[in-house]
Amino acid sequence: MTSTARRLSIAAIATVSAGCVAGILATPAQAATSGPPCSAAARACVDLSTQQGWLMTNGKVDYGPVSVRTGRSGAPTDPGTFHVTYKDRDHISSVYHVAMPYAVFFNGGDAFHEGSLAESSHGCVHLSASSARMFYNSLAPGDEVQVER
Repeated sequence: MTSTARRLSIAAIATVSAGCVAGILATPAQAATSGPPCSAAARACVDLSTQQGWLMTNGKVDYGPVSVRTGRSGAPTDPGTFHVTYKDRDHISSVYHVAMPYAVFFNGGDAFHEGSLAESSHGCVHLSASSARMFYNSLAPGDEVQVER
């Protein structure tokens, strides 16, 4: 093998190895998405098609992606741009009479809150317990929420 061919072989192995290491280091959530579909104005972002959510500042991801569960077919989560209206740490739904811990309301009765990631909601965005606490502690009234298809 010539020295040129040997250098090319070593370079090819290094390139393949680097790609393998990058693939090993990527988490499943990182591999599943190319990033949030929302604009830089969004403080919270939800992708209905991938069922993922993010917290952002000036277009940069602060937290996420995290798994979310959004509205069922008869009560979908509306896409659009909204603003956080209020927060309630220990909210009880007056309509469904269920607990909605760490509720952050952004579209009428729709809110981010701790809820099942296995069952669709009535329009809210369900989050795991740890994600619900993070969204609750990070968002404030007036913050922009974008929900994308």
